Amino acid sequence: MLNQILQGVLLGGYYALIACGLSFMFSVMRIINLAHGSLAIAAAYLIFVLSERSQLPLWLCLVLAVAAMSICGWLLHRLVLERSSRGGQLLPILSTFGLSMVIDNALFEQFGADTRSLANAIGDLSWDSWELPGGIFVGKLPVFIFVTAVVLLSALQIMLSRTALGRAIRATAEDPDTAGLVGIDARRVNAMAAAIALSTVTIAGMFLAMRATFEPYSGSQQLLFAFEATIIGGVGSLWGTLAGGVILGIAQSLGASLHPLGFLIAGHVVFLVILLARLFLPKLASLPARIVKRGVPA
Repeated sequence: MLNQILQGVLLGGYYALIACGLSFMFSVMRIINLAHGSLAIAAAYLIFVLSERSQLPLWLCLVLAVAAMSICGWLLHRLVLERSSRGGQLLPILSTFGLSMVIDNALFEQFGADTRSLANAIGDLSWDSWELPGGIFVGKLPVFIFVTAVVLLSALQIMLSRTALGRAIRATAEDPDTAGLVGIDARRVNAMAAAIALSTVTIAGMFLAMRATFEPYSGSQQLLFAFEATIIGGVGSLWGTLAGGVILGIAQSLGASLHPLGFLIAGHVVFLVILLARLFLPKLASLPARIVKRGVPA
C-alpha cells in the first residue's frame, strides 16, 4: 500500500505539471484551452526533432522549444483567443477545440502514426531508481518530474505575488477594465500570460516524451488528465493543481493495484466524486487546495 501511494504521489507531480498551464490560463483569462493537450504533444515533437536531427543537447533543445512555444502562445492569444473572446464565452472553447484538431492532424500528416520517445536521449535516467527501506524502489525520473513541478509552481506563485508582471496579471484577471484605468495594457498582459502558459506546456511535453511514448493523437488523453487534476485541486489555484495532481495520481495507482483497468477508472471516479462535491459541498471540496496553500507561503 505504501509503495502504491508513493508512486501515486510521484505520478501526481507529472499531472500537476501538465495541468499547470491549463489552470494558469483559466485563472488569468477565464478561458478553457481545449488545445492544451495537443500543444503539449506538439512541444514534445519539437523537442524530439531538435534532439534527433540536430544532435543538440536536450537542455538546449528545451530552451529553444520554450522560446518557440512562448512565441506561439503570444500569437495564439493575439490571433485566436483575443478575437474569439469578443464573441462570448463559448466561442474561445470552440476555437481551441478546432485548433486541437488542426494540430493533431497536422502532426499526423508530418510524422505518421508511429510512436516516439525521448528515452534514448536521457539514457539510464529513463529506468534507473533508488531503493528505499522496505524494498520500495523510486524512479529517478518521476522524482525529478515531481521536483520540477514544485519548483515551477513555486516560481509562478512568486511571480504572481512579488513581481510587477504578476501584479498586472492578477489585476487584469480580476477586472481588465479597471486595470486599464491605472495604465495596465490588458491585451499585452494576457498575451504574456498565454506565452507563460505555453512555456509550462513545453516543459510538460518534454517530460511526457521522457517518461512514455507519444503519437499525434495523444493530446486528448493529456488534456483529460490535466482537466481532472485542475478540477480536483480547484480551478485557477496553482497549489490546488499540485494537490489535484497528487490526488489523481494516488487514485490511479491504488486502482491499478486492484484491477488492470482500475488505473483510469479510479481516477475518473475520484474526479466525478469531487466534481459533485464541489456542486453540493463547496467548503469540503476545496479542502485539498486550502491545505496545500496553507502549508506554502504565498
